[in-house]
Amino acid sequence: MFERGARFFCSWSAGKDSCLALHRALRDGGGPCVLLTMMTETGDRSRSHGLSEALLREQASCLGLPIVLHPASWASYEEVFISAVGELKGTGVRHGVFGDIDLEEHRAWVERVCRTAGVSAHEPLWKGDRRDLLREFIDSGFTATVVAIMDGVLPEEVLGRRIDWSLVDELEAAGVDASGEKGEYHTVVTDGPIFERPLRTEHGVRIVRDGYRFLDVRPLG
Repeated sequence: MFERGARFFCSWSAGKDSCLALHRALRDGGGPCVLLTMMTETGDRSRSHGLSEALLREQASCLGLPIVLHPASWASYEEVFISAVGELKGTGVRHGVFGDIDLEEHRAWVERVCRTAGVSAHEPLWKGDRRDLLREFIDSGFTATVVAIMDGVLPEEVLGRRIDWSLVDELEAAGVDASGEKGEYHTVVTDGPIFERPLRTEHGVRIVRDGYRFLDVRPLG
């Protein structure tokens, strides 16, 4: 993918796809790595998955990796992202790793912003078969929990479920992309082969916001 030992950042959602992309990048010799997560304007929740700063920092600690968090509105997202990558480039980062599977508009955006920031973009999961990627994730020993669902697309009972073959079969039977590539659901990863220790969590309130139902997941420390 890139030269062994190359310093890279991982665009970090804290979910299964960014985690598997990170796993592949590290397996292929990349590193050291820093996680980059975009937050809401207030900085208290991640932009896509609705995860708290406390949870993200504890997850990064469990992975033994540094994390940088940058608040942004949707309007300023691209500008802030490019600026954040530019700051990382100043520390020696030369590559970015992303967890996209096959949405061409996402790949085009990734390549454009990385080119603007002066780093190279890498998509370790690109064009992977959905079930093969899920099989690799599950069989590798990763644990992930559903923390957000698109309202009206999946039943609320899916929130808090662990990603396993039973859930994958249910998603496919409901006509939903098993990987949630179009945002049908989001996850948080709590354990796996690249974790130094499991991320211990507890489930809190459920809220509806911006067309999604979110489960608040809190770190136990």
